[in-house]
Amino acid sequence: MNEVQKLEEQAEKLVNLTVKEVKELLHILKEKHGIEPATAPTVTAAAPSEEKETPKEKTHFDVLLREIGPSKLAVVKAVKAITGQDLKTSKELVESAPKHTKKEIPKAEAEEIQKQLQEAGAAVELQ
Repeated sequence: MNEVQKLEEQAEKLVNLTVKEVKELLHILKEKHGIEPATAPTVTAAAPSEEKETPKEKTHFDVLLREIGPSKLAVVKAVKAITGQDLKTSKELVESAPKHTKKEIPKAEAEEIQKQLQEAGAAVELQ
């Protein structure tokens, strides 16, 4: 029997050891021979649900008219200018608050609309 065959036999025996036998072997190696086996690195794959996703910054917003405020006429005029609708439709929109005035618009435009409506006295929220 050559060296390679002997090593293959020993490897086969090691592979077929039970957990209890492996623990005993580790104890013998440590106590009798002063060999402390290194801990084997554990490889764990992260489940897809555990992966951290970087939150995407919102680029488009909805402008929600929460409350009319003290100056209904000023808010109606502002809504008319913002939406381009006629006076009657703008008044109905304002009176049905809370209501979206614009949806899915760029952040800069949404902030400008929010500023205009707040200056008119309305309570506004960006969503």
